[in-house]
Amino acid sequence: MTERGRRAVERESDVLQIGPSAVCWTGDALEIHIEERDKRLGVPWQRRVCGRVRVIPEALNPTGFALDPGGRHSWHCIAPRARVEVTMEKPGLRWCGAGYLDSNFGSESLEEGFRVWHWSRAHTRRGAAVCYEGIRRDGTAFASALRFEPDGTPVQEDLPLVAPLPNTLWQMERKTRADHGSAGVIRTWEDAPFYARSRLHSRLFGEQVTAVQESLDLDRFSSPIVQFMLPYRMPRLA
Repeated sequence: MTERGRRAVERESDVLQIGPSAVCWTGDALEIHIEERDKRLGVPWQRRVCGRVRVIPEALNPTGFALDPGGRHSWHCIAPRARVEVTMEKPGLRWCGAGYLDSNFGSESLEEGFRVWHWSRAHTRRGAAVCYEGIRRDGTAFASALRFEPDGTPVQEDLPLVAPLPNTLWQMERKTRADHGSAGVIRTWEDAPFYARSRLHSRLFGEQVTAVQESLDLDRFSSPIVQFMLPYRMPRLA
């Protein structure tokens, strides 16, 4: 929730410390320890946000995927299925349910490599399914559909049809992949000028599923107006 400089970051093989917050592997789970201040646009004070999130993989996938021919950007679906346990002190709440863990990494910033992408993931009866597509900065497109077996093994599938979704309030374009090219938005959780995350209902690989979907517009993210607004949403500390 806070952008921090190099001096506030420490990294070891199984721990990443960013300011007072940290992410660490504990053997069978990824633990996220949160100690932050939440700054909302137009609110003069900052609320304390603290607690712990545990992500317990139900399956692990050892294989990562390059998103561009030069290998500058990679995506790794680490845990196609996981159990998530949330215990927050501030605000006081608890939650547990189904989840997922992945990672994007590369040798250049995302906006240097991409213009836009759309991603979605769904639990299935036996595993999970992920659809991932976008447009690279050079104008070339990429797209893939993966079905993950119960042990986490990825299987490449034929791409389902494009399923358009309604634009967000910020007029972010959204789309996903689904059987018969049809899907619907149940709820939009995050609606920002350059990013949207939503819950969908659709049919995928012959199975009725509930999916999490995100759309990211990196041209919008790079615009001077959005860059000017970001520190008001996310504080920056040296």
